[in-house]
Amino acid sequence: MTDDISTLDKSLDDWRAVVPDESFDVLFEHATEAPGSSPLDGEKRTGTFVCAACHLPLFESSGKYDSGTGWPSFFAPIAGRLGFQRDFKMILPRTEYHCARCSGHQGHVFKDGPPPTGERYCNNGVALRFVPEGEPLPELRD
Repeated sequence: MTDDISTLDKSLDDWRAVVPDESFDVLFEHATEAPGSSPLDGEKRTGTFVCAACHLPLFESSGKYDSGTGWPSFFAPIAGRLGFQRDFKMILPRTEYHCARCSGHQGHVFKDGPPPTGERYCNNGVALRFVPEGEPLPELRD
């Protein structure tokens, strides 16, 4: 895959038909899963984390760490795979990030992460799918 990612033009009804309800709520209605509820928070195997909606690879396991927050956290995404926007839902501005291909909401990025980036990409586990090293990545959804 090249870094020239084309965005998908898919209706919410189309996404609802292929994504589980809890993932849909986070990805397309900007909900947040409860902390500590995702098994991906404790995932320690080598592999790739892909968007649960369109299957675009977003994070490598080498960029994951235990932030202690109860959500899967990463200090760096795969370059060019995320889009960003300001979020004022908690009154103070935050930076929300989403999949660059389907615009599915993933989480928020904070400036309290570890070296080398100092960033913490705090991700909803239901917005991701983990693919262990050695297994094929799923085909991108159209």
